[in-house]
Amino acid sequence: MTNAPGEPRTGLRELTRASVRDQIAEQALVLFDTKGFDATTVDDIAAAVGISSRSFFRYFPAKEDVVVGDPSALGAVVRDAAAARPADEPAWTVLRRSFDQFEFTDRATITRGLRIMRVMMSTASLRARNLEKHITWAVMLEPVIAERLTGGAETRRFQAQILIHAALACFDVALSEWTRREGTTPIPLLLDEAFSTVRP
Repeated sequence: MTNAPGEPRTGLRELTRASVRDQIAEQALVLFDTKGFDATTVDDIAAAVGISSRSFFRYFPAKEDVVVGDPSALGAVVRDAAAARPADEPAWTVLRRSFDQFEFTDRATITRGLRIMRVMMSTASLRARNLEKHITWAVMLEPVIAERLTGGAETRRFQAQILIHAALACFDVALSEWTRREGTTPIPLLLDEAFSTVRP
């Protein structure tokens, strides 16, 4: 049976590809965390997984993509969460609630999240990619937040960008503190404290 036009393909090939991609990512993160990002080569990752270096690039355009991933995909989740908030909710509260899905509860997810954060915090190129991710998210969030503000279009755009980047700074600091505490404090609690500290 074939998929109808426009239907998502969820066949064995796609599931297998996703499984291999996950295996590569997990092994790469372990190597990055133990050896260091810059000291770990694509050849190292490929050898650990049992694939060729060429095969690695079929799944990830570069090493950085293992850690940072596609910023637009997660940015869409954050944007949609913000857009779904009540119409009368203040913009700052909307931004705080848009990060609600960032809560790791099971040990495996916490371990993986801590690895990602440790690697990112210790690698200059990844911190730069993280900044690029924030810029992408800010562009995606701008129309959602601007429509909740008052004033002319330029004023609302400018104020939306200020609030969004302040919220992203809170997000970054909360995740860094979560990492420093080895995941012992839930991310939502750290986000609440960060956002309340700089509430406009």
